[in-house]
Amino acid sequence: MKAKALSADDRSKLEELTGHRFADQQWLDRALTHASAGLAKGPNYERLEFLGDRVLGLCVAELLFQTFRTATEGELSVRLNQLVSAESCAQVADELELHRYIRTGSDVKKLTGKRMLNVRADVVESLIAALYLDGGLEPARRFILRNWRDRATRADGARRDAKTELQEWAHAKFGLTPSYRIDDRSGPDHDPRFTVTVEVKGVPPETGSDRSKRAAEQVAATKMLEREGIWPKAPAEG
Repeated sequence: MKAKALSADDRSKLEELTGHRFADQQWLDRALTHASAGLAKGPNYERLEFLGDRVLGLCVAELLFQTFRTATEGELSVRLNQLVSAESCAQVADELELHRYIRTGSDVKKLTGKRMLNVRADVVESLIAALYLDGGLEPARRFILRNWRDRATRADGARRDAKTELQEWAHAKFGLTPSYRIDDRSGPDHDPRFTVTVEVKGVPPETGSDRSKRAAEQVAATKMLEREGIWPKAPAEG
């Protein structure tokens, strides 16, 4: 089953979302086409994703360099890595409701689910590349600043990997390495849920749950870092 082409109304809405009127509509069509779409004409977004990732990295690096004028290279790198991650890109896609425009085949389902996070992230990068190729760096930069500026200044933006941070803290304070154990694994194979406990001798343990063992470990490590005052608690999202 082939996906339907973007309608004129869809293109108009996408131009409104991006703030750019495309001179060459092929870039917009291509940016929203997944490899599974099975369209007879035109390639998918895979090559655009490659370019868009680099344009996003440049513009976010520039934003951070100008915003955090006293930050070290290490802090800037941490912020950059978080802001250009698949999770951040997928959040932008969700806020713009891009799943409504992505053209896919029948084998790609539930574009709003966590399993399809990478698809939504890839489309954002592809859309950035389309803006760059059609109009140059400025329309791409405007789109990125509009959707990443607030993210760049959040309180938790300079956090490192939680497991790495906890390990360094535990070594410095106790001369110990944190230990992790899986307490529970539930749910079907395609949608599992892991519960993990982290222990550092000398402080109470913490428990975290998520869709993978590593993600659950990160949650548990984050909880311990926040409880021990190593990290400030991230503000609750409204």
